[in-house]
Amino acid sequence: MTPVIALVGRPNVGKSTLFNRFTRSRDAIVADFAGLTRDRHYGTGRLGRRAFIAIDTGGFEPQAGEGSIYREMARQTRQAVAEADVVIFLVDVRAGLSAQDHEIAEYLRQLGKPCVLGANKAEGLRGGESNLAEFYELGLGEVLPLSAAHGRGVRAVLEAALDALGVEEPPEDEDAPEEGEGGLIRLAVAGRPNVGKSTLINAWLGEERLVAFDLPGTTRDAITVPFEREGQKFELIDTAGLRRKGKVFEAVEKFSVVKTLQAIESANVVLLLLDATQGVTDQDAHIAGFIVESGRAVALAVNKWDAVDYYQREILRRSVDMRLAFMQFARLHFISAQKRQGLRPLWASLTQAYQAAMRRLPTPQLTRVLHEAVQFQQPRRSGMYRPKLRYAHQGGMNPPIVVVHGNSLDGITDTYRRYLEGRFRRAFNLEGTPLRVQLKTSANPYAP
Repeated sequence: MTPVIALVGRPNVGKSTLFNRFTRSRDAIVADFAGLTRDRHYGTGRLGRRAFIAIDTGGFEPQAGEGSIYREMARQTRQAVAEADVVIFLVDVRAGLSAQDHEIAEYLRQLGKPCVLGANKAEGLRGGESNLAEFYELGLGEVLPLSAAHGRGVRAVLEAALDALGVEEPPEDEDAPEEGEGGLIRLAVAGRPNVGKSTLINAWLGEERLVAFDLPGTTRDAITVPFEREGQKFELIDTAGLRRKGKVFEAVEKFSVVKTLQAIESANVVLLLLDATQGVTDQDAHIAGFIVESGRAVALAVNKWDAVDYYQREILRRSVDMRLAFMQFARLHFISAQKRQGLRPLWASLTQAYQAAMRRLPTPQLTRVLHEAVQFQQPRRSGMYRPKLRYAHQGGMNPPIVVVHGNSLDGITDTYRRYLEGRFRRAFNLEGTPLRVQLKTSANPYAP
C-alpha cells in the first residue's frame, strides 16, 4: 500500500508550501496569511521510486471552541492524522515554541503514530542548533531544520518520514507504471459563496469531508476528492465561491477566484449551484456565461429548495428561464443538500451531460441531418447568392463541434446558426453540453 503522510501544525507555519514541494505542484494556495487552508488536501508525490500520498491540513487548534470554524478545521486535521501512516509536525523556528505547539505535540504523542518534527523557515538563521534547542522539549525526538520556501532540508524530512515506516525503494524492474485517467470524470461544483457547495459534496460522500460552515468564503481552495458511484469513477472538485469583481478585495480571495476558474476549465462537467433563498443574481449569470464560454458540460441545481414557499418557487422558476435563457440546453433540478433531497436525478443529468459532451457524431448522419434541416428551412439569400450547405463533420469533443462546409456561408445569420444547432441537438440528444457550429466556405476558383 502507498504510505500516507499528513502535514500538521499551527496556522501559517508553511504546511501548504511543503505540500507543494512534496507533490511538485501548485495545488495548494500559498500566502503569508494565517488560516488559509481549511479542508484536507490530497496529493501524490515520489521520492526516487518510493511513491507516497501527502495530506495538507489547516492550522490545528486542538482546543478550538464549539461552533467555530476552527473547530471544523480541527476535525478535518484529526481525520487526516487518523488516515495517515506517519505525521510530519511542522513548527516555525522564527516564531519559536508556543503553547499551541505543546498541545499539538501532546495530542500526537497520545496517538503513538510515527512522527517527524520539522522546524520550518530555518533559512538564513544564525545560531544553527541553538535555534532548534527549545523544540526538543516537545518530546518528539530529533528536530530537522528545513526551508519549504527554498527547498532546503525538504528531502531529509521526507526521507525521515518514509524511513520511519520502513518503506524501501523498490527495485527498478518492479516499479509499477502509473495509473492512467481512463474513464475518470472531473466534476466541478461552482457557484456564489454560501450556496451549499461543500454541503452537497459531503452529502454525496456520506461524510464530513469538507468544512461546511454558515460563513461565506469558507472554502478558499479548489479541493479535489476521488469518488466512485455505480462503477463510474469521479473526481469531485469543490471550488471557492465567486463574488462580484468589485467585492473581491483580499489578495487571497483573488487567488481563490483564479483557482476556481482553472477548476472549471479543467473539468469535464460543471454543476452550477444556485441559492433558492436569494434567486438568480447577476453573478450567477456571469458564472454561467463563463461555463458556457469554456465549453463545459453543465447541469443546474437550485439548492435550499425546502426553505422557500410556493410563491417564491414560482418567481424563481421564471427568473431562471429569463436570466439563464442561454443555458436552456442544461437540465434544471431543485434540491436540498442538507436534507439530501433530489440528489439521485441530479446524478443522472450530470452523467448524461458528460456522455453528450463526449459523443461521437458520424459524418454521414451529420450530413443527413444538415440536408433535412436545409430542406425544411433554407437560409436567407445574401446578396445575389443563397448560401449552399453541402456536408458536415465533427470537429471536436467536449464540447462537440460541428463543422459545416459549403459555398457563400458568410451570409448565414446567427438565427439560422442557432436553428442548425437545435436540429443537431435533437438528432443526437446533446442535452447538457454546449454545441458549437462552425461554418467553412469553400474558395471560389473563378473569383479572380
